[in-house]
Amino acid sequence: MTDTTMKLNHLSFPSSDLAATAAFFEKHLGCTIASRGDWGCILKRPGFDIVIEDAAQHAVDWPPNFHLGFELPSVAEVETLCGRLKADGIEMQQDFFKHPRGSRFFCRAPGGFLLEINTRADAEAPYRGTFDN
Repeated sequence: MTDTTMKLNHLSFPSSDLAATAAFFEKHLGCTIASRGDWGCILKRPGFDIVIEDAAQHAVDWPPNFHLGFELPSVAEVETLCGRLKADGIEMQQDFFKHPRGSRFFCRAPGGFLLEINTRADAEAPYRGTFDN
């Protein structure tokens, strides 16, 4: 099925530290906390929601390479965010580096999941695209 009106609605994942994860998304990734309950919380981003489920009572076992990826429009913005996260004590899984698909870094957000922040502004031609597509 191909439907050009289909779009991403939400991401949903568990966190072993709901409050810290929500605060991380709010402070560093520009999310707004829209709803909170015993079950978890809903964060708003332009174009989609993020649902974080409270998993404090059980272990969360992430597959080794599973991650969420967010794209910024420029290399400078990726480097700036990387520096802010490091200054706040966020664990870097892989510090800022240049890659054929664009500069990026990987960090462990509170709650244990892996997060990638990248840009395609400096990507090689086959991987380039506008920020909006």
